[in-house]
Amino acid sequence: MITVIGSINMDLIGTTARLPAPGETVSGSDFTTAPGGKGANQALAARRAGASTKMVGAAGNDAFAAEALALLEAAGADLGSVRRLEGATGIALILVGGDGENVIVVIPGANGKVTPEDAGDAIAAMSPGDTVLLQMEIPEAAVRAALEAARAKGVRSILNIAPLTDTVERLAPLADIVIANETEFARLSGRPVEALDEVKAELEALHARSGQCLIITLGGDGVLWARDGISGHVPSLKITPVDTVGAGDTFCGYLAQGLDAGMAFEQAVRRAAAAGALACLTPGAQPSIPLAEDVDARL
Repeated sequence: MITVIGSINMDLIGTTARLPAPGETVSGSDFTTAPGGKGANQALAARRAGASTKMVGAAGNDAFAAEALALLEAAGADLGSVRRLEGATGIALILVGGDGENVIVVIPGANGKVTPEDAGDAIAAMSPGDTVLLQMEIPEAAVRAALEAARAKGVRSILNIAPLTDTVERLAPLADIVIANETEFARLSGRPVEALDEVKAELEALHARSGQCLIITLGGDGVLWARDGISGHVPSLKITPVDTVGAGDTFCGYLAQGLDAGMAFEQAVRRAAAAGALACLTPGAQPSIPLAEDVDARL
């Protein structure tokens, strides 16, 4: 069983030929909505990868709540620990220009009311050896409570340090496994580097200091990892990406499922990397998450 404690959002996406300057009004061309939130995205990825998955979080009592949870519900995820609160569901307002640039405003809504008690109750319902997956879109106190309780109970904890916030230095050391992209990892290591061999050297150095399992997702350059004194590199599938927005969350959910199922570590990383690449072939976050049979067919 994988428990995901995290955010549930509704994404409101508008497109326009160019992004407006401050105070300017421009005409848009398209508008779409899609379920989102890093927690919900990763829970759906774990479920589509083949895991029994429980989502822990909060949604509002507005019209967006049901739609934000629709794909998770359709996939058979356990939503019994999603609290319905007075007020708004989390919202991401996304404006995309014709050149691919975007501006995003995230309004936490109910996500900002996920409590340490919610996290503690979720871990209390788990068994030693289960897996909890967390991100950084709910309050620090809730993430900390989950990580500390997981360590005390022998639950494997995976923390995706996205979106990057000032809490990362405090929270990352509490997790068994930390997943970051290059920018997020540079914040952890304190030394931004660009070349792949330099990133690998920094990864190995931080692993030697912390003893943690560390994973860096590198987009088209694949995935670097360090674990138990050993490091490795898994290349990405060769694809022509359409939309990369769901790739990181897909990787996290698939990795959690692979490890929870007892898959060998490097095999779980390789499968998660393939899933993340396939998620780039379809627009949107949750709609792009591939099914397990499609990932396994590519491997």
